[in-house]
Amino acid sequence: MKTRLVLVDDHAVLRDALQQMLSAEPDIDVVGQAGNGREAIVLARELRPDIMILDVGMPDYNGIEATAAILARFPEIKIIALSTHSDRRFVSEMICAGASGYVVKTAAGSELLRAIRAVALGRSFLSPEVATGVMRALANQHESRGAPSAELTRREREVLRLLSEGLRSVGIARRLNVAASTVDVHRRNLMRKLTVHTVAELTRYALREGLTEL
Repeated sequence: MKTRLVLVDDHAVLRDALQQMLSAEPDIDVVGQAGNGREAIVLARELRPDIMILDVGMPDYNGIEATAAILARFPEIKIIALSTHSDRRFVSEMICAGASGYVVKTAAGSELLRAIRAVALGRSFLSPEVATGVMRALANQHESRGAPSAELTRREREVLRLLSEGLRSVGIARRLNVAASTVDVHRRNLMRKLTVHTVAELTRYALREGLTEL
């Protein structure tokens, strides 16, 4: 059974070249083309393809916006991003929008075919140079989480220390001579910065990182 595909890119020459290449594959059927995100949404509704190849930078709904809109209506459609950008920001925004793959245009030949076949099987696919950038970003994020105390203000560290001693917001407020609501704000900021969700996790973090002694 062939994978039904729609190509979406604002460069007609590139679309035609990709269609010619993909149509030569026995397991792929290119059923439509679009030149912008708005047209892509219309074709998603009319054709219900298995996969849509979307350029990230398009007029009238970019690839990120179009991906989110299409998947909100038709979650069964798989999206592969096609872009000149390998920047992590574009990759992460497309993935967060729901894309299953990301291929850079400089490698849109054999890599695009691999991406289509991987996504058709329910897998994900990132171009190697994109995957390298994502891995580096994750590594940097992990390192920054290893010593995030530098990102905390002095008052946040004071609140964290007192929380680890078992004090509640009212007790911390009395100790620091501030309003209890201010302590709650600091606690929420701590949870956001340290990506934890409970006071118990904050306490474990403070003990583990030695932040109980200022």
